[in-house]
Amino acid sequence: MRTHVVVLLSGSGTLCQALLDAIDAGEVDARVVAVVSDQADAKGLDRARAHGIPAVAHPFTRGGDRAAWDAELAEIVARFEPDLVASAGFMKLLGPAFLERFGGRTINTHPALLPSFPGMHGPRDALRAGVKVSGATVFVVDAGIDTGRILLQGAVDVLPDDDVDALHERIKVVERRLLIQAVSEWKKETQ
Repeated sequence: MRTHVVVLLSGSGTLCQALLDAIDAGEVDARVVAVVSDQADAKGLDRARAHGIPAVAHPFTRGGDRAAWDAELAEIVARFEPDLVASAGFMKLLGPAFLERFGGRTINTHPALLPSFPGMHGPRDALRAGVKVSGATVFVVDAGIDTGRILLQGAVDVLPDDDVDALHERIKVVERRLLIQAVSEWKKETQ
C-alpha cells in the first residue's frame, strides 16, 4: 500500500518537487495527497496544483494566536489522512496540537548534520564554525528545535571558497535525495 504524504512547505517547493519527480519515476511507492504552506504565495503551492494535488495556504498572521494556528494546521492536515507528514522547507515550528496528532510520523529535513547547527541558519553557522564537512539530516519531528530522532544523514564537503549560498545549494541536492529515501523507507521504519 502506498504511503500517503502531506508535504508542508514555505517557499519554492524544490524538495517537494524532487519527491514528486521520484514518485512519477516509480522510485517511491508514495502519493502526495496534499501540500500545505504557511505562505499564501509559496511557489510550492503552484507546483502542487500543476500536479493536480490539493494545495492549501494556511498563513500565520504576525501577532496572531499561535496555538490556534497550530490546531488549525493539524485539522487541515488531518482532512487528507496522511500516513506521513513531510516538513520540507516549512519555516514554522510545529506545536503541541499538531504533534499530538502527527507526532512520530512527521519528518523534517535540515541543512546541517544534526545535532550540530540546529535552527534556521545551518549553512551559515557551519561556515562560521569553520567545519570542513557539513550536510543534511532527515529526522522525526519532536517538540524541540531540530532535536528529533535522526533517520538519515548525508555529508557535504565545505570548500575553501564557499559562501552560504554555494554551500546551501550543494546541501539541498543531498537534502532532496535524503527526503526521497526517507519517504521510500517510511513503511519499513514504522513496521
